[in-house]
Amino acid sequence: MKNNIQSENIRLIAGHKDLLIAALNGNSELAQSLGVVVPDQWSEFGEVVLKYALEEINKEPSQNGWWMWFPVLKECNLLIGSCGYKGKPVEGIVEIGYEVIPSQRRRGYATEIASALIHNAFNHKNVHTVQAHTLAEENASTKVLKKCGLNWTEELEDEEDGTIWKWAISRDELKAPSLFNLEL
Repeated sequence: MKNNIQSENIRLIAGHKDLLIAALNGNSELAQSLGVVVPDQWSEFGEVVLKYALEEINKEPSQNGWWMWFPVLKECNLLIGSCGYKGKPVEGIVEIGYEVIPSQRRRGYATEIASALIHNAFNHKNVHTVQAHTLAEENASTKVLKKCGLNWTEELEDEEDGTIWKWAISRDELKAPSLFNLEL
């Protein structure tokens, strides 16, 4: 898997082992390792996600690129959140997740990030479906997923989040080569 995905406004940098360790060591080390500006509160997910991704990559290095990615706004070289996959594809299905810092929301960046992740996943022949989960209500994330072509598939009960909605898009349903200019 590539280490970078370029879209129109955003560069996604794969969270390989060294970057995850840097992120766990603090914002200044992450900023130095990425070569970008890192805001104080760049992720609402916290260290748990970073530690879990690092554990999984340590167990199976081939999973690099199937966990955390760092979205950087090109125009100001600013880390604007986190995103990625919830592990390598299982039976051809991969799940995406994303977040954008509050100061950069409502500018289309979440849609651009999600689109880049979807198209990157479909560049792998063993991926036939990309899915995501949201809270069970219309919100910004449901709008992002709809813009990216995902369809609501079912309502589920999650131990941590309660009732959630599952969204998915298959390789065949993906209509356009990309919503954005991607270099994969």
